[in-house]
Amino acid sequence: MRPYIKALQARKLTASAIDLPRSKAERAVPVFIEKVPAGAIAGGHSYGGRVSSMAALEVRYAALILLSYPLHRPGHPEDLRTEHWPKVDCRLLRRAQLVTFPGVGHGLLPVVDVAMDRVAEFVRGLRS
Repeated sequence: MRPYIKALQARKLTASAIDLPRSKAERAVPVFIEKVPAGAIAGGHSYGGRVSSMAALEVRYAALILLSYPLHRPGHPEDLRTEHWPKVDCRLLRRAQLVTFPGVGHGLLPVVDVAMDRVAEFVRGLRS
């Protein structure tokens, strides 16, 4: 997360990373909830994004920013990890966006500046 956090801070946004236990996402949700308060903009990369979206079932966040969200278990496209999305309150934001970077793969490091520009634009749009 360090490159993403540094890129967001360079764009004058408050951002920090938290350590989540590495196991089932369901076990990490209480840790996420303990560290990320209601009303904050929550999110994460990959596993952290999945955990934050699951935490949003219990806590109302201002927005979710999900980077490289794991839509399915690796190697199992039939095993979707989106079943909880319809229950997430902040999914109804009028400013929801989907941004893709074809050919980049799972990590966003090759496009970190462009990606974090988009995140910064989204966050600033929430405030207006």
